[in-house]
Amino acid sequence: MDNFVYYNPTRIVFGKGSIAELGRLVAADSNVLMTYGGGSIKRNGVYDQVKTALAGRKVLEFGGIQPNPLYETLMEAVKLARENRVDLLLAVGGGSVLDGTKFIAAASRFEGDDPWDILAKHAEVKSAVPVGAVLTLPATGSESNAYAVISRKSTQEKLAFGAEPCYPRFSILDPQTTMSLPGKQVRNGIVDTWAHVMEQYATWPQNAALQDRMCEAVLLTLIERGPRTLENPADYDARADFMWSATQALSGLIGVGLVQDWATHGIGHELTAFYGLDHAETLAIVMPAILRHQKQSKQTKLLQYARRVWNISDRDENTAIDAAITATERFFHSLGMPTKLSDYNISPADAARKVGDRFDSRGTKLGERGHLGPKETREILMAC
Repeated sequence: MDNFVYYNPTRIVFGKGSIAELGRLVAADSNVLMTYGGGSIKRNGVYDQVKTALAGRKVLEFGGIQPNPLYETLMEAVKLARENRVDLLLAVGGGSVLDGTKFIAAASRFEGDDPWDILAKHAEVKSAVPVGAVLTLPATGSESNAYAVISRKSTQEKLAFGAEPCYPRFSILDPQTTMSLPGKQVRNGIVDTWAHVMEQYATWPQNAALQDRMCEAVLLTLIERGPRTLENPADYDARADFMWSATQALSGLIGVGLVQDWATHGIGHELTAFYGLDHAETLAIVMPAILRHQKQSKQTKLLQYARRVWNISDRDENTAIDAAITATERFFHSLGMPTKLSDYNISPADAARKVGDRFDSRGTKLGERGHLGPKETREILMAC
C-alpha cells in the first residue's frame, strides 16, 4: 500500500425525509442557483420538497443539464451565476447534474480566458462557488468526490477534471427519491457503481487487505441488492443499500493507497463522445474486453475476484478467471444491460479506428501500468 492522504469534507445527510434538512444546511440569506436536468424532479415531487425547504431564500433556477453534461449548456449557467453573484450552487438530480454543477462552480470563478482549459489543459481551479447536492440517481459517486466529466458537442470530446474546491459541502441522499426512476437508469447506476469498484480493485496485489475487502463488499452488495431494486422499486432497504454503495464506490475511501486502472472509463468516454451511448452502457461493453485482454497482467487479482466475489472454486486458474468474467457479463445481462457494440449497431472496427486515432493524436496511455496505448485500445475495441 502506498502512502496516502485521505480527505473528504462532504457532509452526507442520508435517509427518509432528509430533503427537509436543506432548511438547516442553507443559510437564510443565501443567494442560490438551483440546477437540474430534464424536469423529472418536478414530476416526482423532489422539486416541491426542495422549494419548500428553501422558503424565504433567493433561489434562481437553471434546468436542462443533459445526461452527458454539455460544455455549451453549462456555460449558459456560468453566465447566470456570474451575473447574479450566487453564493451556493444546489445540484438536484443525478451524477450528470452534479458533474455539470461542479464545472459551473469552477468556471464561474476561473481567472483564465477559456474555462474549457480546466478540462483540456488541466488549468488550476483555485476556487469555486460552493456546491450542495440533493441526489436522486445513485451511480457516479459525484455527491462525495471532487471530480466531474464534461462533454463538448462541437469537438466530440468528453473530458474529466478534479479539484478540491469542487467537493460538495453537503449531499442529501433520500432513497425514496429513487423509487420513480426508470429501470434503465437504475440498471445504469448499478453497472456504473460496479465499474468504479473494479477500476480500483482489478489491478495487482498491493498489500491493501482492507481496501480489497471493502471493494468486494460493495460488489457483493450490488449482486444481492441490485436486482431487487429493479424487481421491486418500492423496496426501501434495497434502494438504501444501493444508494450508499454507489456513494462509497467513488468517495475515495476504498481506493486509498492504491495504484488504479481507469482504462475502462478512458475508452468508454470516447464511445460516448463519438456515438452518444450512456456512460454505463460503454462501461459494460469495454470492461469485460479489457479484463480478457489484460488477463495475464491482472491474473492474481482476477483469481481473487473469482474466488471471493463469484465463489468460483475451479482449481485451474485460467478457467476460474474466464468464468468470473463471464459471470460479470451474465450479471449485467440479468439487469438488462447489453455488453457488445453490435447491440447498438456500432461496428467494432469503426470504434477501434476512431478511438485509436484519437489516442494516437493525444499520445494516450491508459491502465494501472500505463501500457495500454492506441494499438492495445484498438485490439480491445475489436473484441467488443
